[in-house]
Amino acid sequence: MDISQIINFFVNLDNSLGNLISIYGIGTYVILFLIIFCETGLVFIPFLPGDSLIFIAGTFAAKNLLDNFILWVIISIAAILGDTVNYWIGHNFGRKLFEKNIKFLNKENLYRAERFYEKYGGKTIIYARFIPILRSFAPFVAGVGKMKYSKFLAFNIVGGILWVSLFLFGGYFFGNFEFVKNNLSIVILGVIIISLIPPIIEYIRNRKKN
Repeated sequence: MDISQIINFFVNLDNSLGNLISIYGIGTYVILFLIIFCETGLVFIPFLPGDSLIFIAGTFAAKNLLDNFILWVIISIAAILGDTVNYWIGHNFGRKLFEKNIKFLNKENLYRAERFYEKYGGKTIIYARFIPILRSFAPFVAGVGKMKYSKFLAFNIVGGILWVSLFLFGGYFFGNFEFVKNNLSIVILGVIIISLIPPIIEYIRNRKKN
């Protein structure tokens, strides 16, 4: 599969997922697992549309083409494992980047990351789940910042399950409405914007407090 086919796959997710189901059947669960795991676990490919993919998977589950419970379990595990791998990559290798002569990767920024994750790390791990691109970087930076792993894991599990549940069950219950099908990108963008409200409120509260 070349780059144009990959782009086409994600641009036309509803048709692409339908084709996957017809070709691979039960193997579709494995493919979905790998896509979500890669988006959350590999910091250098943060552009995969996890929100849209999970939502559309829910619409196919509503048509009984996929099992919604199996989807929920498999994708939740992929999301949690992905963040875990990303954390350990940052923990074991990320700090070495700060030893190189890269302008914005200096020791002061590293210390800021450590202080930030010590104070706000848990909320950040949860909030970042709902923000494309940021969800691929947050666990990596948590690892770089030496966030305590037991704390990271707890919020990783909560955030992963919340993220998957919102989009999967949203697709399952509402994805096949005509308005939603015709305005899918707008609906998903709306959900992302709504999910940004808590961190924005938290940021404003802390600014006022400081």
